[in-house]
Amino acid sequence: MPPRPPMLGRRGWLWFAAAGAGLGLPLLNLLPAGAALHLPDYLVPLFGKYACYALLALSLDLIWGYAGILSLGHGAFFALGGYAMGMYLMRQIGARGVYGNAALPDFMVFLNWPSLPWYWWGFEHFAWGLLMAVLVPGLLAFLFGGLAFRARVSGVYLSIITQALTYALLLAFFRNDMGFGGNNGLTDFKEILGFELQAPATRRALYLASLAALGAGFVLCRFIVASKLGRLLLAVRDAEDRVRFLGYSVAQAKLFVFTVSAALAGLAGALYVPQTGIINPGEFAPANSIEIAIWVAVGGRGTLLGAILGAVLVNFAKTWLTGAVPELWLFVLGGLFVLVTLAFPKGLLGLGGQLWLRRERAPAPLPEERTP
Repeated sequence: MPPRPPMLGRRGWLWFAAAGAGLGLPLLNLLPAGAALHLPDYLVPLFGKYACYALLALSLDLIWGYAGILSLGHGAFFALGGYAMGMYLMRQIGARGVYGNAALPDFMVFLNWPSLPWYWWGFEHFAWGLLMAVLVPGLLAFLFGGLAFRARVSGVYLSIITQALTYALLLAFFRNDMGFGGNNGLTDFKEILGFELQAPATRRALYLASLAALGAGFVLCRFIVASKLGRLLLAVRDAEDRVRFLGYSVAQAKLFVFTVSAALAGLAGALYVPQTGIINPGEFAPANSIEIAIWVAVGGRGTLLGAILGAVLVNFAKTWLTGAVPELWLFVLGGLFVLVTLAFPKGLLGLGGQLWLRRERAPAPLPEERTP
């Protein structure tokens, strides 16, 4: 009788262990302040940011790793989701702002806006803000992708126009007359759903919400790539013209995953803003989108789990290096990308898999000869 297969594969156990460690962090925060394993309050939103970045990297890996669409403007979808949540949080300030005007945010009072713009309507409701955080990036991706994919724009040309898109949004959101706070953006948030943002319990809840969104995003992406559509996307990535000649609609397949990817990036931005306390046009910077691609490349493109791993590890290194030797961070980031490209193009997860296979395929040692 053949041996029973293990309950979880090697990667499954890795994912299970990571999820258990992530869920255990809030418990460490509940320990007394003098305990050896106590997690300080200021570190909880930092790990929440890592979870948001992991969801953002996961969204890019869905289109780059499985459909061959390298978007260098994915930071735009992340920022749009963040602005949608920031608009809700600004509406929750009410009369507690500097100018005490419950009808208008402080920056609108300062700029002498006569009334609230129509595109701010409804953002006093959390459900509307969360819906817009997913719908607006998804709709932009649907319109942008519909034009690009039907025109058969691909490869480096698509990467360039996605970067042009995020740069155009950067310039637009810098303008004071856009109604999004100009250069300063949106900040000074007070509460979310009636709970104070700075309260430790709220920070733990936001971290767990980010972790739950990451888990749900992983399940959704895994479902897509394991389906018939996922196999079609792999074929599009490897031989797009051949798939088109076989009669499949390449544009529709690309458009679907591009829209889903943008919606996931918007959700990541919506969860990111309450934990950082600010959203400004700097999030649209093209360099941010390039950095997202580096996360995915470091972890392992086309693996999903590798994108999460790369986002967490690179941002952990960024947090440490920018505090210790901030002037070296950009050199380390560039060197890391070159190293991944030349030495292990499949990323850390792919490198680990290669080492594992090499060990499994190693010849067994010869039995020792017995002397009579």
